[in-house]
Amino acid sequence: VQLQASGGGSVQAGGSLRLSCAASGRTLSRHTMGWFRQAPGKEREFVGMLRRSGSGGAAFYADSVKGRFTISRDNAKNTVYLQMNSLQPEDTAVYYCGVREHHIVGILTRANDYDYWGQGTQVTVSS
Repeated sequence: VQLQASGGGSVQAGGSLRLSCAASGRTLSRHTMGWFRQAPGKEREFVGMLRRSGSGGAAFYADSVKGRFTISRDNAKNTVYLQMNSLQPEDTAVYYCGVREHHIVGILTRANDYDYWGQGTQVTVSS
């Protein structure tokens, strides 16, 4: 499985970015996907997850990003997106996408709930 995260960059506070996570080797609609972020000196932090289509495809978010970030999926492109609006300096981090191989019930907020990871993409928000 290969995940390719892209779309990061530098923006000013209040700006927007859309991150992409393209996959090969797995059909993403059949797997739960997660977005995490890691700031320097901090642990990898849950941002949000998207359930597989067969389980309803619902998205769940960390409180810190709820209402600002949206996860979506384009099945034709086998790609998951993280739309980030109203970005703040505290959103600065490397963002990672992860995929879980086997389905389990629940909201998966731990990094070790996911089996495969992309390489990460840097998001920098300046005030």
